[in-house]
Amino acid sequence: MILSTGTDLMAEVGLTRFSAREVAKRIGYSIGTIHNLFGSYDRLVAAINTRTFGLWAVHLRARLAEAGEDRIAVLVAGYFGFARANTNLWTAIYDHHLPPDFELPQRDQDARAILTEIVIDEVARALRRVPDEAVASLTRSLIATVHGHCSFAIGGAWTLMGEQAPESAALARVREALAGQASA
Repeated sequence: MILSTGTDLMAEVGLTRFSAREVAKRIGYSIGTIHNLFGSYDRLVAAINTRTFGLWAVHLRARLAEAGEDRIAVLVAGYFGFARANTNLWTAIYDHHLPPDFELPQRDQDARAILTEIVIDEVARALRRVPDEAVASLTRSLIATVHGHCSFAIGGAWTLMGEQAPESAALARVREALAGQASA
C-alpha cells in the first residue's frame, strides 16, 4: 500500500515535490510508520524507483510481444514511450541521488537489472550473438545514447537545438553502432 501510494504520488508531483509525509497522510499512517518500515526517505524513494523499473520492464515486454522484425526500433520507441507517459516516475530514477554510504538491497539491484537484461537480449539477438560481457557493455552504451536523446527531448533541449525528431535520431545512432559491431 505504501509503495503503491508512493508511486502514485511520485507520478503526480515528481521527485522535487514528493514527500513521505504526504504518502503517510494519504494512507492514514503516521510518518513514523513509514520510517520504521523503510528506514529513511532515500530508502522509500529507492523502493519506488525499483518499482518503476518493474513497470518499465512490463512496458517493454508488452511492446516486444507485439513487435515485428524491427525489435530495436520497438526498444527505442518503448524507452521514449515510457518516459513520455511516466515522466515524473522516469525522471525520479535519474534525479534521486543516493548518499555515498547507501547500499541498494540485492533484491532491488536484481529487480532493476531485469530491464537492462531485456535490452541486452535484444541487442544480442540483433547482432546474432550470445549475450556476453561485450554485448552487455555495448548495450549499456546504447542505453546511455537513447537516454541522452530522450532526456534532451523531454527537457526541451532538442527543440532549442533545432532537432525535430529526437527519437528517430536516437534510433539512427543505435543502428549505426549495431552496424559497426556487426561488421567488426
